[in-house]
Amino acid sequence: MPSLYVVGTPIGNMEDMSARALRVLGDVAVIATEDTRTTRKLLTHYEIHTRLLSFQEHNAAARIPQLLGILEEGDVALVTEAGTPGVSDPGASLVAAAGEHGVPVVSIPGPSSVTAAVSISGFPGERFNFIGFLPRRKGDRKRLFESLSTEPQTIVALESPHRVVASLADMLEVWGERRIAVCRELTKVHEEVFRGTLQAAVDYFQEPRGEFTLVIEGATSKLPVDTEATRITAKEELLRLRSQGLGAKEAVAQVVKATRMPRKVVYSLWLENQA
Repeated sequence: MPSLYVVGTPIGNMEDMSARALRVLGDVAVIATEDTRTTRKLLTHYEIHTRLLSFQEHNAAARIPQLLGILEEGDVALVTEAGTPGVSDPGASLVAAAGEHGVPVVSIPGPSSVTAAVSISGFPGERFNFIGFLPRRKGDRKRLFESLSTEPQTIVALESPHRVVASLADMLEVWGERRIAVCRELTKVHEEVFRGTLQAAVDYFQEPRGEFTLVIEGATSKLPVDTEATRITAKEELLRLRSQGLGAKEAVAQVVKATRMPRKVVYSLWLENQA
């Protein structure tokens, strides 16, 4: 019986294609792909001439019946622009439809920015919470971060260069200071991994470029609860730093780093001291 092959493709470096993936892409009747232009470059590089069909969220309703028809006679491969289909990329609807029609679905494992980032982050990877692409709107992001305030597992997220600094700032405001590994352009020529604190990451990425995978430290017992005692201690430290001539930005940054309280809370305490 023909099968649907879910094929992982490179997230940047074409050398990351497996021999099995190349064989499957060359043998199937059709390749359903998120981006025909990107996939055509990959196939041309490896001298593969299989027919391509565009498969995206906006045309899935029309394409799924067509692909199921093709699967009655021959194999189909599903790929995305980069990485593994179905993981923050189109594909789940076709896989589900194939399963419902009794079509075997076979995974051809390949590159994933999620596992790649976790593996080089230095944070525990036995269990982690992958939350996909972050919401575009600030209010939605902050609500998401608030829901994860006590999440003990490592958190992994994807973000675009246009919003990454704003997202990092929102994390800092909601969670307070935490460690983070910011992975940029994984496997590509300008690959970069920044390891440090949220505040340091906000300061470092002034004009970010490329695609980002964020791996953030989960909540631990080292992260203090926002209690009255903690606030009193923070206010006293802010008064001391102010008496030494430090301004709001420097003083708040030091107290956030020391207490790991949310920056927004510490800044409000600074304002209270001035009242």
